[in-house]
Amino acid sequence: MDRVTVPIPGRSYDVTVGAGVLETAGSILPDLGRAAQAFVVVDGAVADPWLGPIGEALEARSLHVVPLTVPSGEAAKTMDVYGTLLHQLASQEAHRDDVVVALGGGTVGDLAGFVASTYMRGVGVVQAPTTLIGQVDAAIGGKTAVNLPEGKNLIGTFHQPLAVLCDVGALATLPDRDFRSGLAEVAKYGLALDPELLEGLERDPAPVLARDPAALEALVVRCVRIKAATVAADERDAAGRLFLNYGHTLGHALERLDAFAGRSHGEAVAIGMVFAARLAVARGLAAEDLAQRTARVLRSLGLESDGPLPPSHDILTAFRMDKKFHGGVRFVLLRAVGEPVVVEGVTEGELRAVLQDMGAPT
Repeated sequence: MDRVTVPIPGRSYDVTVGAGVLETAGSILPDLGRAAQAFVVVDGAVADPWLGPIGEALEARSLHVVPLTVPSGEAAKTMDVYGTLLHQLASQEAHRDDVVVALGGGTVGDLAGFVASTYMRGVGVVQAPTTLIGQVDAAIGGKTAVNLPEGKNLIGTFHQPLAVLCDVGALATLPDRDFRSGLAEVAKYGLALDPELLEGLERDPAPVLARDPAALEALVVRCVRIKAATVAADERDAAGRLFLNYGHTLGHALERLDAFAGRSHGEAVAIGMVFAARLAVARGLAAEDLAQRTARVLRSLGLESDGPLPPSHDILTAFRMDKKFHGGVRFVLLRAVGEPVVVEGVTEGELRAVLQDMGAPT
């Protein structure tokens, strides 16, 4: 097992990566103080087989385990599900010393973290992601949120976890689509921040695509180290952490316009990265081969680099509800692989031209 510390002053925590992490969670977790109950918010699709092992491990720490099942995917990230969980905590007499455990994908982590951050003005949360997207990105850094029909992640908080448990054994059972969705976030790290990671994926993606356990553990650890360093330097998205949003501006817009029932998060972000690369080329910021290389690496990972888009007008309207909107749409663009920059003042004309070039109707 590998441990990576997220060194946030006053509330550092460890991310533990390896096979069998959930089964040994009792010996991995830090001191939980006077916690008597562990409320495991679990995606119904992963309750079997992962609730049993982590439940036994928590019980070995003398915690009473209370499972709270939620829907899979973005359907969990609603105010209705959030309210239901709060009522369940109150009816089960959850106290401030108790702990919430998020077991499942990134959506469960976002939801459970938001519940933990607001119940009784804040209780501890442990993130136990069982998807690639959760392990390399979503579970680390303390962002919590639920969606509104008007946009993604519009209601949320920053609430750092007590610990993150990344059991790479869980990745062997992921559906292919979910696994590929996580690879989009891996590609994001490579394109925006880690050229060597990208080159490794380009050179030989086969071990990762075959889900070789050693390759997956090395991949997750590398991404976790990038995320940990970025969050430690900029916990609240004021500077360098913005670079982690590469591809997400269009990605979030597509998710919202599909009512969170179309492309998965990773699939939408993949299209968002192609758009960002083409926008950088159109502005003269990057060379033409950036867009070509982006599309090529995404396709090699089993992700679409194009496809039908909603009308440009609808996308531009959705952009204005992006959390990073500040008198205009801000984009993370690349001068080249590993050279991100935050760009403001992108005009609607520029955006519309790139969208139409990608096939979006007017």
